[in-house]
Amino acid sequence: MGLDGREGGEVRAARALATLDEVDVGDHVCWRVDAAAPFPGTARAYVADGALYGDKIVVVGAVGGVAGDTFRASAAVVLDLPDPGDADSVLAAVKREARTAAREGYRSVRVLAERMPVTEPGAAHDLMAQELRLDEFASECGAMVVCAFRPSQWQADTLEYVASVHPHEMGTRAERPAFRMFSTGVGSWSVDGVIDSQGAAAFNAALRAALRYTPRMRLCFGRLEMIDAAGMGALVEAANHLPGRHVVVEGANETVRLCWELAGYAAPGVPVVMAV
Repeated sequence: MGLDGREGGEVRAARALATLDEVDVGDHVCWRVDAAAPFPGTARAYVADGALYGDKIVVVGAVGGVAGDTFRASAAVVLDLPDPGDADSVLAAVKREARTAAREGYRSVRVLAERMPVTEPGAAHDLMAQELRLDEFASECGAMVVCAFRPSQWQADTLEYVASVHPHEMGTRAERPAFRMFSTGVGSWSVDGVIDSQGAAAFNAALRAALRYTPRMRLCFGRLEMIDAAGMGALVEAANHLPGRHVVVEGANETVRLCWELAGYAAPGVPVVMAV
């Protein structure tokens, strides 16, 4: 494992973490910071683990003011980007540091970023796109990416949207997102949990964000517990949102495939194919 990717045959799966000590290569963690928890101490411990295991530390932003003494004392790179909401600039900067780390002989890249609230129209969807691309990066390169969110600063629905595109979670939360969508390879995404009328809008937003950069997408439903008519409609609408998009769904159970046919989606012209 490491900067050249994950071990052969290893499959990513959603899971909850009790502490950041459990973060492993290829993990992309939504850290919901408990107001009563010692944020600086937890962040410093994560950095210290990186030094112990031979990881290069990459910090996006000031991380709650912790960056000063902690990261100057380490070999960390602090990326104080002018527009941390710009998916392309953030991903390009992190990938650049990953390439440098590989040349320098580090085991992996250990990214820590505190996410700041977004209020502009469409900004939440842009953040989802950034998180999906970071997740793809973590999956492909064996990097570790921890995104810290302070729930008191975020609208609950926006935070749920963003949490749904992190396969791993830690910290305080009202409830687990109904579904999670995460990378299993280039252009390939696994979906687990439940997609019903309550989660359909978030699922649609996640798909739209991914389809910006992936004209042909594979979705694995092998771990999906249930998807209802609203979820199916959200899937088709997202694929129709941009021209030339095509989605192949794999691993759906017999009930899902039957409901798909009964809903009239197994028809020519629908840009989503439910594979047998």
